[in-house]
Amino acid sequence: MTDAAMPAVKLEIVRRAFARQMVGLIGSANERLEAAFAIVHRERFLGTEPWQIRHGPEGWVSLPSNDPVYVYQDVLFVLSRERGVNNGSPSLHARMMNALNPKPGDTVVHIGAGTGYYTAILAELVGPSGRVVAVEYDHALAERARVNLMPWPNVEVVHDDGAAWPQGEADGIYVNFAVERPAEPWIELLRPGGHLVFPLGVRGRPESPVGPRHTIRGGVLLMVKDRAEHPVEIVSPASFVCVEGTLAASDEERERLAAAFNRGGAEFVRALIWKRPVDPARCWYVAADWALSYDSPRIDRGGDQALKHRT
Repeated sequence: MTDAAMPAVKLEIVRRAFARQMVGLIGSANERLEAAFAIVHRERFLGTEPWQIRHGPEGWVSLPSNDPVYVYQDVLFVLSRERGVNNGSPSLHARMMNALNPKPGDTVVHIGAGTGYYTAILAELVGPSGRVVAVEYDHALAERARVNLMPWPNVEVVHDDGAAWPQGEADGIYVNFAVERPAEPWIELLRPGGHLVFPLGVRGRPESPVGPRHTIRGGVLLMVKDRAEHPVEIVSPASFVCVEGTLAASDEERERLAAAFNRGGAEFVRALIWKRPVDPARCWYVAADWALSYDSPRIDRGGDQALKHRT
């Protein structure tokens, strides 16, 4: 089947079914998220080269043609093979965006935007009165995102190191690569009550001597900003390509993070403690200036309710 064989009206039906499935797979009835997935054309962000998908133990598989009907399934499309960057699992991003829960009028910073597909969905969620800043470290991908996102005037694309963003206050920060520690601006410039979603993980071996690294153990965290003890929950286990640029942990911190994942128990983490003393016996992981604690944070603004009433 070719693009010409699938009338536009039928392709819209495929998109709506895809959106319903991706949101349904996370056990949610998030109508705003479903509508955003349905309206953004994923094929727009995949480029003109022959499309490839990640498919089980066979690795990357070339599709017979760049037919948009192939796009609307829960698979990974390659964006930059040499850097290990792909378009991402839609169901995983649906889960992460459901946790981020951006509202109309919000300012959201998307760090690791790739070619902009999930940026466009975020732009739909914050609406015309909101703003999305898309930060991409790779120059070629940033340029592709800038072209792809032209229909969304509420999006600004920045070619820069994600560790330096945001550069002003934000309501939400959405990170699409794995880190071993959060960047300082992600914590310091998030507004009170704002949401940070980021993958935390342990680096694996590269696929080749010059190839990219992906996490071998890791998970996506949701943090809600509340003074120095911020409520946290694990959104999902996940493997992501590892951070590039200036954001990296010391060898000692990396070893301690690997040990924490090896012994398990991340699902019991309740708070991210930032730049204050901690009791290591009450923490899953402790670094020089931050920690993940088992103890529920002391909150006097109802921040714990923000974690309990997510839609």
